[in-house]
Amino acid sequence: MLELGQGQAKSAPAGDLIKDGTEATFMADVIEGSREVPVIVDFWATWCGPCKTLGPMLEAAVTAAKGKVRMVKIDVDREQRLAGALAQQGLPLQSIPTVVAFVGGRPVDMFQGAIPQGQIKEFIDRLVAMGGDDGGLAEALEAAEAMLAEGAVVDAAQTFAAILEEEPENAAAMAGLARAHLAMGEIDKAEGILNTAPQAIVAAPELEAVRAQIALARQAANAGPLADLQAAVEANPADHQARFDYAQALHAAGKVQEAVDELLELFRRDREWNEGAAKAQLFTIFEALKPQDPIVLTGRRRLSSMIFA
Repeated sequence: MLELGQGQAKSAPAGDLIKDGTEATFMADVIEGSREVPVIVDFWATWCGPCKTLGPMLEAAVTAAKGKVRMVKIDVDREQRLAGALAQQGLPLQSIPTVVAFVGGRPVDMFQGAIPQGQIKEFIDRLVAMGGDDGGLAEALEAAEAMLAEGAVVDAAQTFAAILEEEPENAAAMAGLARAHLAMGEIDKAEGILNTAPQAIVAAPELEAVRAQIALARQAANAGPLADLQAAVEANPADHQARFDYAQALHAAGKVQEAVDELLELFRRDREWNEGAAKAQLFTIFEALKPQDPIVLTGRRRLSSMIFA
């Protein structure tokens, strides 16, 4: 999922705008790279006719963006293991060309098939907008974030709301306003704010992070007794439901690392249990945290090692 108040996105060096990607370079070029500059990933194959039409059009549009986005090309035939792992994590790669946009380490937008040049430009323009704001309200955003961190929740909410009055498509401000209401215990109101998001920012990483926080807050309200669930897991380590419930209770108690550990253990034991519930819950926790949080970085590495094993 970008931190609030980042300001303008950095520009990529001219010679580094478009490159071929592999399983070995995907994490650095796409996941980590998109934390600096939005990245477009073109999944293609040499035998694919529409790919031959779309590829040059994408490259021209990326070049025209002058460093505000980068592009990574993945040949799905050469990188079958990578494509399979990404499909397992939810990317719809059954047909190509598939183009996926990443911001802040997460997929935020996509399309399939060859589309006109005008639609490609609109796609890139949306991506650039997600990558950062124009810097005009950066100070106000920073101040609102500081208020929220210090517990001045009402003042923070008012500041975020004022920013939205001036810039309704400011994803950072909308996410901040929702988080302020979450801090007040107003889960429904926080969710209602996100439901009013303009189409241009509805998939912004900031908003996705708050959606994950809302989901976890609702789970916390229904979490079972921690001690009882721990005893159930210790009595029967093969009780997957008890382990899953125990992980939710741990997270509700603020023990995030312990919750992640239990979910990884559940995934190791049975990755398909309850339609992949352990992996889905891990992704929800990761999305709710900052991308550079050590829990996220370590947890994603451990999960990836299990998927690729």
